[in-house]
Amino acid sequence: MIKQFIDRLLGAGGNGRKPGFGKRREIGPQEHHIDPSLVDERAVNVVRALKDAGFEAYVVGGAVRDLLLGLRPKDFDVATNATPEQVKGLFRRAFIIGRRFRIVHVVYGRGREHEVIEVSTFRAYLDNAAAEAVAGNEKTSRSELAGLKHAVDASGRVLRDNVWGPQEEDAARRDFTINAMYYDPQTQTLVDYHGGMKDARKLTLRMIGNPAARYREDPVRVIRAVRFAAKLHPLGFKLEARTAAALRPSLPLLADVPQSRLFDEMLKLLQTGHSEATVEQLKALDMASGIYPLLDLVVERADQAFVRSALQDTDRRVAEGKPVAPSFLLACVLWSDVRDGWAQRLSQKQHPFPALQGAIDDVFDARIGDVSGRGKLGADMREIWMMQPRFDKRVGSTPFSLVEQPRFRAAFDFMRLRADAGEVDVVLADWWQEFSQADEHAREDLVAQVRAEQQQKGARRVRVVRPQEKASPAERPAAGAPLEPAAAQEPAEADGAGADAARKRRRRRRKPAGAGAVGGGEAPPPFIAGD
Repeated sequence: MIKQFIDRLLGAGGNGRKPGFGKRREIGPQEHHIDPSLVDERAVNVVRALKDAGFEAYVVGGAVRDLLLGLRPKDFDVATNATPEQVKGLFRRAFIIGRRFRIVHVVYGRGREHEVIEVSTFRAYLDNAAAEAVAGNEKTSRSELAGLKHAVDASGRVLRDNVWGPQEEDAARRDFTINAMYYDPQTQTLVDYHGGMKDARKLTLRMIGNPAARYREDPVRVIRAVRFAAKLHPLGFKLEARTAAALRPSLPLLADVPQSRLFDEMLKLLQTGHSEATVEQLKALDMASGIYPLLDLVVERADQAFVRSALQDTDRRVAEGKPVAPSFLLACVLWSDVRDGWAQRLSQKQHPFPALQGAIDDVFDARIGDVSGRGKLGADMREIWMMQPRFDKRVGSTPFSLVEQPRFRAAFDFMRLRADAGEVDVVLADWWQEFSQADEHAREDLVAQVRAEQQQKGARRVRVVRPQEKASPAERPAAGAPLEPAAAQEPAEADGAGADAARKRRRRRRKPAGAGAVGGGEAPPPFIAGD
């Protein structure tokens, strides 16, 4: 304890040098020009409740950065000197989450996206050399970590960090200078310790402290650096030279990060509305491979027309405020593997649907493994793929049942991208677009038209059975007598009467009791992530 106190007093930071706590600078609205109307009222309420209870509280992180740039943040985080238990006690719907970093989620509404305010407690700047060291990781050393507040693994990666401290130490622990500012929406005061506002004005992404040491503390910061560079690149932001130079040498540190966490970070890279820019950043930084195998595959296939269309479609949906699902994008990236495996199995005379199922299983085993491929994400991907051959069948009850499937919209969007890439006939995609938006009567007519077209094509291909081939010997004409053409014997069918008769014989499809079929010409609901 005495050594730690002396180290704190002298400012030792694990390498004999004083950690950069920075100098507190309070900036007023006349200088930072933040528009208070851009601050979410729910975040203001959380700050107000904490301050009324006698605590410090600020909006923090990326929200402050966006406010400085004149953007409306999508998410708001709050930092306070109240402990997680004290925060939880102030709000009716608040939940403590996390083990590595314990934080509180204050929930509003139904707790959907952007309806949760994340509240974190100011953390102390600690010397990782003085932390408890464990031999394994989060999973293998779970019992050892249970009672620890500050622990690292053998490589120095932080596994537990729940020691509270003052605001200046909390700021020094954050990653980039532009993410280490605090904003009080009540007094409209901006608090800056590390020149974050200056870097924001200079459009610079700069790591606080020594970049190599910060990446070693938490290797996922390597991925975060790429994500921020891609997100802010359209605004003109660039990585500071030292921050960028340490990225590539730090890639091997990701080998110690749990695969599940890397998988989640990969999804963040691809679903924040900047997936194309992310691919370009990874190439520019010489990091096209080495982060995560599935991400390497995305970068490798990003130039393919089908995958590029999927990335563009994902970015477009995010920009329009529409939900996106990781299952859809990953299904697009892995489709060529599924398609090739399916074709190989069909060449071995396997039945089409079991062949497709087998190809999908092979892809899950080879590309995704046990991280998430056997969960809901994998089930959604499987449904999208298994529906593709069903789009070829447009007669009978198949179209009516298919359009009512929960995953129909995702599978249709997938098929539409295939059509745009030239893999599927555009006419087929247009037919399903019209069918999905039509009412019950119009759907019946669309199916009838397809049936009539198929009958006409079949009539030209199938050999006509002549009357004498099935008549009794007594009924057959005498030898040498002229035969009348088959079409002349049944003119009604040749004129289309047979098609009308077929339409009359067709039983009207009975709508299931309580079924919510799309009707009235309304389009089906859009595909929503997690449906």
